[in-house]
Amino acid sequence: MNFQVTVLKVLVSYPDGFAVMADLKRDMAILATSGRDWAERTKRLAARVPDLDIFSQGLIERMNGGWRVTDKGRSVLATMEARSAPAQATELTPVRTVEEPTPSPMPSIAPVRRKRDRKRRQRDTVRRRQASAS
Repeated sequence: MNFQVTVLKVLVSYPDGFAVMADLKRDMAILATSGRDWAERTKRLAARVPDLDIFSQGLIERMNGGWRVTDKGRSVLATMEARSAPAQATELTPVRTVEEPTPSPMPSIAPVRRKRDRKRRQRDTVRRRQASAS
């Protein structure tokens, strides 16, 4: 997972582009554990801007216990996500006539929460068994 691209993507997902550190860390942890798709996607985006440095380039700013994406950061992210014209032409050829739903830009966190909750319940059960056995 590319840290800098993920920070930009997370901050852009907030309405005003600002997130306190606790929210930013939580969202990044969710994405980091969401699987290979996210890691591969951020690598592809980062490859389009190899000298990316969100701090020194002024793409984000630190303020009030959090980070906010700047207009420059939004435009750099848009540039990274923009596809070249030939690639679009090949992708626009219709394969099916049924309209498919567009994938959401951020993966759902529900599966991660369910997995985390299941593991927590399993740990609690083991601890209760160990406590009652002693």
